[in-house]
Amino acid sequence: MVSFDDAAPRERFILYPRPIPANEGIPYVPKKKKPLPALRGWLLVASVFLLETFAFIRRIVWAGAGFSSLRRIQKLIEDNEPRHDPTVIPLARLDKAHDSESETTEQTDEIHKVSSPPAAPHQRYSVGDYRALYLAGEITPLDVVHSILPFIRRDTLPPGEHSVAWFDVNVDLAVKAAEESTLRYKEHRSLGPLDGVPTAIKDEFDLEGYKTTLGSLNDYTGRIMNDEGKIDSWCVRKLAEAGAVILGKLSMHEFGMDTSGNNPFYGTPRNPYNRDYYPGGSSSGCAYAVSVGLIPMTLGSDGGGSIRIPSSFCSVVGLKPSHGRLSCYPGQNHANTCATNGPIASDIRSLAEVYSVLSQPHPSTDFHPESEGTGKMVIDPKRPKVIGIPEVWFQKASPAVQKLCRNTVDWLVQNKGYSVVSIDIPFLREGQMAHAMTILTDGATLLPDPRGLSAANRTLLALGKVTPSTDYLLAQKLRRTLMQHLSWIWKTYPGMVIVTPTTSCAGWPIRSPSELKYGVSDGDLTLLTMEYVWLANFCGVPSINIPTGYVRPEGDPNEGEVDSDLDSVGKVPVGLIATGDWASEHALLQFGLDAEEATKHTQCRPPNWVDVIGLARQAKSAGF
Repeated sequence: MVSFDDAAPRERFILYPRPIPANEGIPYVPKKKKPLPALRGWLLVASVFLLETFAFIRRIVWAGAGFSSLRRIQKLIEDNEPRHDPTVIPLARLDKAHDSESETTEQTDEIHKVSSPPAAPHQRYSVGDYRALYLAGEITPLDVVHSILPFIRRDTLPPGEHSVAWFDVNVDLAVKAAEESTLRYKEHRSLGPLDGVPTAIKDEFDLEGYKTTLGSLNDYTGRIMNDEGKIDSWCVRKLAEAGAVILGKLSMHEFGMDTSGNNPFYGTPRNPYNRDYYPGGSSSGCAYAVSVGLIPMTLGSDGGGSIRIPSSFCSVVGLKPSHGRLSCYPGQNHANTCATNGPIASDIRSLAEVYSVLSQPHPSTDFHPESEGTGKMVIDPKRPKVIGIPEVWFQKASPAVQKLCRNTVDWLVQNKGYSVVSIDIPFLREGQMAHAMTILTDGATLLPDPRGLSAANRTLLALGKVTPSTDYLLAQKLRRTLMQHLSWIWKTYPGMVIVTPTTSCAGWPIRSPSELKYGVSDGDLTLLTMEYVWLANFCGVPSINIPTGYVRPEGDPNEGEVDSDLDSVGKVPVGLIATGDWASEHALLQFGLDAEEATKHTQCRPPNWVDVIGLARQAKSAGF
């Protein structure tokens, strides 16, 4: 179906949902359910045996988790066709007459002064900072790589300080890429803004010279080669073609199936701001590596908040693009009903820069190249500045999380000309269950043999295997219902961004050392962390995380309260997400730039931040 959005006649889409309100007038009413027990250590291991052995126990737990809740609304959605794929494709524009004459594209290719460390406590080094120093000849990509490697290598004694965030690094390949980039700068033939900039990728993407495990003990290295005879994933290839220096693979939650970032096989990175908390997942190593300053950008993936949750927990920015926008070729999207690739970065301009490279479509995809400058930082002062707040849903978050997010919204209203409208999205509780049911069932079909997997994931897969087909189809009917409702909201408020907290809780605490050895399964906490993020995955719309501030941690006398002291120790980061219409990444990046300005005085670098550029300058001056 091809539809023309009346609210935005310049845009044309394939598979854009019809704007139909979902039983207008049905409010979001949070339903109480019995708490699920948190399983950790040997108790978790024992529970797996029971779940995998006795089907009746699996069915009881499945219903107790809330997956049967869709049956209560069956009569309200049963007439809708199921929608299994949330992809919405913008058609190619035949001319550029749609571009606003007031739009301006920021230039990132400029030399500017870069202090070591950055003068403001909230600043991390950006893609533009590395670029400026390379162009000025102050440092080289090789200086940078030699400064980073001691921190990330697992094969040294002792291992690097931050090596737990790295699954693997091939030193020879990294140094070779840095040498080639250094030579290009010397000969004045740089490839562009990403040339020589250090990065790394989640252990979900294939890269020549590396094994792919998806955070597990198994080997899932791709066997299908691209047109160059390599296994490199398309997005990884685009980074390499842009000259980025790929410093290996980053750790992740096994198979990306939970949001803590716990990995009992290869080790769990601790939260950069508080070692008693998790970094978030499943792109845990990605967010950690950017947060501590080792790299300004990275490639992750997001099937249920796996970019935005760790970005929030580690106080960096992350973008979950529209479904299918970034290609997985020549590999497969293993959760193709909900997941997509996307970047995490130190700041919005860096995020825009790396997105402009990653979003170049593979020739086999139905997506067309974005218009020139769309992925970069384009400023359009005439764009709509409307924030939609689903008020009752918003209030599901803890008071401190709400306060930090509302402070950001208030600043945007007062200083950037935004207006706020109240919106309603029905079936949110059921929608979250539908998303979880869908992605767990996907996982169960992909991993029929659970042997060798972590106990926590075996628990989840056991539940995914008992999903009745009728309930699965109800979930896909609800997907269409929600997509149509969102389409109706955006027809009513063109260009609006929906703003909520990223998670309803502040962080995920590590409550027992046994979790790090055996894993943890805490369904209620998982649902709290995914309270808001699932909507973008299930409906295929883009969504961006922006850090907003910090709260005091568990066990603190002021536990759960806003922490405005940037010098305090043990604070827990909080973020908000802005979710936009299909194919609105450009608008979300502009919103992110405004929100970044709103929160800059509430942000600081973590205590274990590494001054990579300072170290590179020292190495260069010493003649290394």
